Amino acid sequence: MTDLPAGSVLAVCRVHELHPDEGAVGVTAIDKRPIEGPVPVRPLGLYGDLQADRKNHGGLDQAIYAYAQEDADYWAAELGRDIQPGLFGENLRTRGIDTSGAVIGQRWRIGENVLLEVTSPRVPCATFARRMGEPRWVKRFTEVGRIGSYMRVLRKGKLQAGDAIEIEYTPDHGITVGKFFSNPTPADVHTLQELHAAGELQLSANYWPYFDRILAREQ
Repeated sequence: MTDLPAGSVLAVCRVHELHPDEGAVGVTAIDKRPIEGPVPVRPLGLYGDLQADRKNHGGLDQAIYAYAQEDADYWAAELGRDIQPGLFGENLRTRGIDTSGAVIGQRWRIGENVLLEVTSPRVPCATFARRMGEPRWVKRFTEVGRIGSYMRVLRKGKLQAGDAIEIEYTPDHGITVGKFFSNPTPADVHTLQELHAAGELQLSANYWPYFDRILAREQ
């Protein structure tokens, strides 16, 4: 894939098979693997994909999870193992675009039709830790902050490996998913709340519990 443009999709991944899991749901769909050819993208994500724990994963605001090859290369060096596309449960493995440094509300056009909007950071969970089998995985992943972006679907279409990714719009507030995940401040919360209230930014519902905890620091 040496001819890929600077910002591009390296792989499109969806669930390969469900596996038993020790968590409350008892099964996990984290086993995502690359598929060939164009894949329809709908409001709830890739056609044929699913989430087993729908209370904490998936939905309109977490329809697509994107992770950068550059971050996967970091973990490959740290762990001494290959981080194949889909290993982290991502739907899109990208190159040339910073998925952890994406501004909340940023919009990506992929291929000819698909339009996605960055919504929130990925929060590592125990299922992810069991998937990786690495000591202290949740803590290590959290401390490094290479977490990738969840995205909502603004315009349906089809995408496939090799498609270009173009940043169509970036909000001026400058708060990235990585910043909010690793070092959120009360000022960040106030900014996001004001933009949401003004209709300039549509925040996913999972922000509000975090807002309460962050704002408690002001008291």
